[in-house]
Amino acid sequence: MKKWYKQLHWQIIIGLVLGLIWGLAASVLGFSAFTIDFIKPIGTIFINLLKLIAVPLVLASLVVGVTSLNDMAKLSRMGGKTVGIYIITTIFAITIGLAVVNILQPGDFLPPETQQELMSSYEGNVEGSTQTAQQVLDRSPLSFFVDIVPENFFSAASDNGNMLQVVFFAILLGIGIIQIPIEKGRPLINFFDSLNDVIIKIVDLIMLLAPYGVFALMAGVIVDLAGDDLGQALNLLGALGWYSAAVLIGLLLHVLIVYSSLFKIFSKMKLRDFFKAIQPAVLLGFSTSSSSATLPVTMERVENNVGVDEEVSSFVLPIGATINMDGTSLYQAVAAVFIAQALGLDLSIAQQLTIVLTATLASIGSAGVPGAGIIMLVIVLQAIQVPVEGIALILGVDRILDMCRTAVNITGDAAVSVAVAYTEGLLGEMHLDDD
Repeated sequence: MKKWYKQLHWQIIIGLVLGLIWGLAASVLGFSAFTIDFIKPIGTIFINLLKLIAVPLVLASLVVGVTSLNDMAKLSRMGGKTVGIYIITTIFAITIGLAVVNILQPGDFLPPETQQELMSSYEGNVEGSTQTAQQVLDRSPLSFFVDIVPENFFSAASDNGNMLQVVFFAILLGIGIIQIPIEKGRPLINFFDSLNDVIIKIVDLIMLLAPYGVFALMAGVIVDLAGDDLGQALNLLGALGWYSAAVLIGLLLHVLIVYSSLFKIFSKMKLRDFFKAIQPAVLLGFSTSSSSATLPVTMERVENNVGVDEEVSSFVLPIGATINMDGTSLYQAVAAVFIAQALGLDLSIAQQLTIVLTATLASIGSAGVPGAGIIMLVIVLQAIQVPVEGIALILGVDRILDMCRTAVNITGDAAVSVAVAYTEGLLGEMHLDDD
């Protein structure tokens, strides 16, 4: 039995806590510049290592999965289930977010002087997001499908934001391999199978750095938020405390209600055991704020610990990392209503239903856009005719909330992979780490 401090999830938790302590101490003692120059880069290197192997992992595992499936009908059926469940969970997330923010009314607790101060401090940060959002809105209705098909695979593979294009090419390549005689396709299958095994070993090596990388990332987040004035950061958190609480309560309710219901419907798995199995991936998602960067670890944990077959995980998880944004969509709902409340605007039932529709579509349409959360929020605010300048009210705490909603996004990806695997008869036994 492993000693508790040798288990990966405990090492990551220790790294998070120590990073938090270091960041707070650096802000108080004036070590912010040292932290940014010499500690934060370690976290950046760790994220880059994870991103480095994301594309080859998806390519290799998906080709192996499609060639082992050897059934076009099953592949299309799995795709329909995946997208359908993702959309349903997203709609539930937005609905929960609207319910929480209407009950708590966090916008009523924001003093007018704080509102003016926040608007003036972050007004310049909103302009670029508004322009990018307009570009998303100006695209044709079928642009999303056009963007899935790459004109150059190597160009698509050079950007982790184009993961759906890599998925498309991998599926196409796998289909092509199973269409030729088995003796000709066998060398390619063996190649991708071996490549997949090698990449999994590389993931294990990179995860040896996880506690140090998480420490550096957490320290960097605290320093970026507080700078050399910790009191100012605490005042900001206090002013937006009810808003932050609304987002966090909504995220927690979504996990407890929607994902636990998903397991009751589609499997016999307990939510507690599921979280224990994917804990390192969720903690990494929290510290990196990136579903794509965490994807290699998510796939490894889902396959080896949760028991999801590689055929399912290699298909469901890359798609989820790109288009499934339960946590982000819930945040859109809370943020949009909060901004309206703070600005003294009453939203009708029709406008709030518009939030559900717009946030669901935006979660897919702007998935490949950098800073997708804020871009999506601009689109939602424009749809319900709330001034986009109000985004300045929430930018101060967005980084911390982004960490929380990314963790929920990753949890959702893994939960849907369990549901799809169960319906396909491809869910094996769970393997939990020893306590």
